[in-house]
Amino acid sequence: MTLFDGWNPILRVLIVGPLAYTSMVILLRVSGKRTLSKMNAFDLVVTISLGSVLATILTDRTLALLTGVTVIAVLIACQFVITALSVRLPAVERFVKAEPSLLVRNSRLLPEAMRRSRVTEREVMAAVREAGVASLSDVAEAVLETDGSVTVVPASARSKD
Repeated sequence: MTLFDGWNPILRVLIVGPLAYTSMVILLRVSGKRTLSKMNAFDLVVTISLGSVLATILTDRTLALLTGVTVIAVLIACQFVITALSVRLPAVERFVKAEPSLLVRNSRLLPEAMRRSRVTEREVMAAVREAGVASLSDVAEAVLETDGSVTVVPASARSKD
């Protein structure tokens, strides 16, 4: 095991790490909420990246330990910076976390919103049934949440407000 094999690999990680991290977040955000299922892009990038780095540190004998630790530190630093910025700047929060999308309003499907979100009528109807609602005519709203799930608000719940 090599503890330190020079500054070039560490400098490469410090430069390439944030660029790769940012690229991954951008690509996941561009691909849409449905790609992420129950995670947002930010959660997915951190989870997969840290797991991958740990596996690489453990299995790649050519990777110096300090280089691997530097990669982890860069990922954690990126996570910290993005989290801090998203708390302070709404634009960063909107970039990292998608906005919910209204798919049904007043018992009517919204085809344009469904197309943008890549959700089919079958998927909406499955969510309606899963919510225990008999038909679309009994739905006030259906929303594609930021984690990829669909929340159904029955018309009966709306009339109680």
